[in-house]
Amino acid sequence: MQLETERLCLREFTHEDHEAVHEYASDPEVTTHTIWGPNSAADTVDFIVHMLRMQAQLPREAYELAVVLKESGKLIGGAGLYALPSSQGEIGYCFNRRYWGKGYATEAAGALMRYGFRELGLHRIYATCRPGNLGSATVMRKLGMTYEGHMREHMFHKGKWHDSHQYSILEHEYEKLHQA
Repeated sequence: MQLETERLCLREFTHEDHEAVHEYASDPEVTTHTIWGPNSAADTVDFIVHMLRMQAQLPREAYELAVVLKESGKLIGGAGLYALPSSQGEIGYCFNRRYWGKGYATEAAGALMRYGFRELGLHRIYATCRPGNLGSATVMRKLGMTYEGHMREHMFHKGKWHDSHQYSILEHEYEKLHQA
């Protein structure tokens, strides 16, 4: 599977992606708001192996893709779409911090939203972020997602309970925003 945008190629992960993934997945600043990490080298190998297995599953419900700059071929992060049986999907993304603030997360997540609505026929796509993750919340708003609410202490990870903000967009809202 491969999706392309103006500046990015979203493609399947490969064994050769280990170093580039580990560069961001082992960074404590990158993983501050994630439910995983910072990764050890073994954690990153396990992630790559899990991605390779997931890519082979059919019917496919999970689309976790490496995000690569078209111009240089550099892997700068990952973005995913998880299709649920209820015609809903969840998107997420994580990027090397050297590439934050350049619109890459919005561009990658936008490509996954387009795929989810137009190819998978999803009705609703949502995403969550920790309340302190202002960059991620900004991405969701730029994508046209609506803030739905604050989920209090609904996830336990890294030794404590965490809150999340949830955003979503419906298919008809997405199509209205993207009419040509």
